[in-house]
Amino acid sequence: MIVVVCPGQGSQTPGFLEPWIADAGVRARLVELGEAAGVDLVQHGTLSDADTIRDTAVAQPLIVAAGLLTLDALRADGRAERIGGIAGHSVGEITAAAGAGILSPTDAMRIVGERGRAMADAAALTETGMSAVVGGDQAELLALFDEVGVIPANYNGGGQIVVAGAPEALAALAERAPRGVRVIPLQVAGAFHTHYMQPAVERLAAVAATVTPADPVLPIWTNNDGSRVTSGARFVELLVGQVSSPVRWDLDMEAFAEAGVTGIIEVAPAGALTGLAKRGLKGVPAVAVKTPDDLAAAYELLDQAA
Repeated sequence: MIVVVCPGQGSQTPGFLEPWIADAGVRARLVELGEAAGVDLVQHGTLSDADTIRDTAVAQPLIVAAGLLTLDALRADGRAERIGGIAGHSVGEITAAAGAGILSPTDAMRIVGERGRAMADAAALTETGMSAVVGGDQAELLALFDEVGVIPANYNGGGQIVVAGAPEALAALAERAPRGVRVIPLQVAGAFHTHYMQPAVERLAAVAATVTPADPVLPIWTNNDGSRVTSGARFVELLVGQVSSPVRWDLDMEAFAEAGVTGIIEVAPAGALTGLAKRGLKGVPAVAVKTPDDLAAAYELLDQAA
């Protein structure tokens, strides 16, 4: 079973959509997606600098649109039936919802446009940040997180937990980290997936209430607890709540393994989730589709599943 995975914020780099929109039809598609989100995705995906596309209101629509373009290419020429399941990390859950048929591409872009703006606004209310914590004993680390006042936001598996909180709390964590544990500051705007994002949840819920989700046509797993969700309405409900609750990608990877995953394909802007899969799903082939040149390897993996 081939599982397609859709990355979250932080994977984007300046100009990463340039090779995708060399095709006039794909460029037109990107223009449509940008109009739905209220963001100039052609400009930001080709010319904007790193600081500009780090802005949450820009980054999130860029990431979902890139995933949708990749999904279009993966499903061409009858390959859609070879995809065995789909899941997304954080904002990538919106990409996954569209890939599973829960949301239309237009509704997905409307939702992610508002999600990005709402989370940027929530982040601006209080100075916060995030750090990746790599290595160590999870029980020991959780106790330390509580002591210094940081909040686990992403349980990524493979020995990585991303935490969020005030700058002084993150600094204290770095100072007190056990031997062999790395604490890596992340270039993000705020404490995502924590109570700091509650104002964004309310705004996102209002937009989500305007769509009519369909039940998924592909197996899809939630970040909430790694379970498979068969109701489109329930998935959208979880997607809204996810903004202020932890991402359990570790449980998603465990669910993939239990379901019999034989390969992982990560849509653009790819790299982060295939990296986690190499540690959390050892031995499972993984293809990161960063540019159209990577599609050949993805097609080969899908063809093997035929």
